[in-house]
Amino acid sequence: VHCAALEEEENPLVRQSCYSHLLTSVPQFCNSPTMIVMVGLPARGKTYISKKLTRYLNWIGVPTKMFNVGQYRREAVKIYKNFEFFKPDNEEAMRIRKACAAAALKDVAAYFSKEQGQVAVFDATNTTRERRTVILSYAKERGYKVFFVESICDDPEIIAENIKQVKFGSPDYVDRNVDEAMEDFVQRIDCYRASYMPIDDEKDRKLSYIKIFDVGSRYLVNRVQDHIQSRIVYYLMNIHVTPRSIYLSRHGESELNLSGRIGGDSGLSPRGQKYANALAAFIHGQNIRELKVWTSHMKRTIQTAEALGVQYEQWKALNEIDAGVCEELTYEEIQQNLPQEFALRDQDKYRYRYPKGESYEDLVHRLEPVIMELERQENVLVICHQAVFRCLLAYFLDKPADELPYLRCPLHTVLKLTPIAYGCKVESFFLNIEAVNTHRERPVNVDVNRNPEDALQTVPDHI
Repeated sequence: VHCAALEEEENPLVRQSCYSHLLTSVPQFCNSPTMIVMVGLPARGKTYISKKLTRYLNWIGVPTKMFNVGQYRREAVKIYKNFEFFKPDNEEAMRIRKACAAAALKDVAAYFSKEQGQVAVFDATNTTRERRTVILSYAKERGYKVFFVESICDDPEIIAENIKQVKFGSPDYVDRNVDEAMEDFVQRIDCYRASYMPIDDEKDRKLSYIKIFDVGSRYLVNRVQDHIQSRIVYYLMNIHVTPRSIYLSRHGESELNLSGRIGGDSGLSPRGQKYANALAAFIHGQNIRELKVWTSHMKRTIQTAEALGVQYEQWKALNEIDAGVCEELTYEEIQQNLPQEFALRDQDKYRYRYPKGESYEDLVHRLEPVIMELERQENVLVICHQAVFRCLLAYFLDKPADELPYLRCPLHTVLKLTPIAYGCKVESFFLNIEAVNTHRERPVNVDVNRNPEDALQTVPDHI
């Protein structure tokens, strides 16, 4: 309320005075959202980092949005001619670029005030002290925290690969041949290099920042302000760009799957054992370099992994969602004995917590160390459970919390996830062993007083 009132104060001196008082003596009147400000020359992986960081923060429940200033420029100037637009002495272009940055900052403010966002990732080069000072002043006036992420890279091979992977997919070069696009982009980088002033460890020692050297070979961290920034630093120090694939598979069909019972710790059905053997043949046929295999602590994932004949690592964090008092019940039994609980779960499946059990939201927090380790590793096969599979898949495919509990993750199917420039390539392999369907679609009627027929409409068939 206080912030909104200050925004409407017409006298800038009064407003500034009020802001100064607010920031120095009573900061508790405002939440302090955070701006993550990227810094670095083009083709240094800034947008790659921005997208991954935005995806991670949203997945752990921190509302985050990315603001790419290049996109604002493309909307302002529909046709990109060549690198001369980025020359420091091109006054008209400089005016447009400043206006685009200002428009993006204005949208950041709207995101924080109207959409209750907590983190904004400001993705631009921000290579001059002048630009960074403008951003800092804008943030300070509104009570935002600022954390800079500077990507520094002098390795010509990494830079050339970045240009190839990203810029050839850019709307700027849609009609250009490879050599022409490469040459123009190299000259564009030179335009920025002329005025680039990296964050200075002496002059900028009061700022909060992380410097990432050569895509993670070295880091320098300065003045981490709070819990969010600490998590951001930890995440950024774990991601890498080494080519790799992550294989996700549920365990083979279990005895409890056959009877439609949720949770429990049963072993594999005969078809589940066949799948374990088929999975072993599939994985061996992929010729994966230095593959690591992870399972939960539950029988059905361990029995599935045993067929591989290789060492595997057990993670308690990969155990299936704890259904509490509903463990080993069918959906029909839950509806019959706990109809209100069944309806409440349908109303908000992500946040609903089983009595004496867990919610999907709990599961996401439990899986955060798994995600962090997956980011650090190269090739991994994760043999897990339906709810766990959904949470991991939602992270890699950037799915919102509302969709996460309804992602389709069938039995006896392997998903191969290969990280690419700004996302993830997904390949699905059904290993031709039939299995019961355990996927329950989102029900239409979620009213607590619905009749049993409506409540059970989307329950899959079972024995």
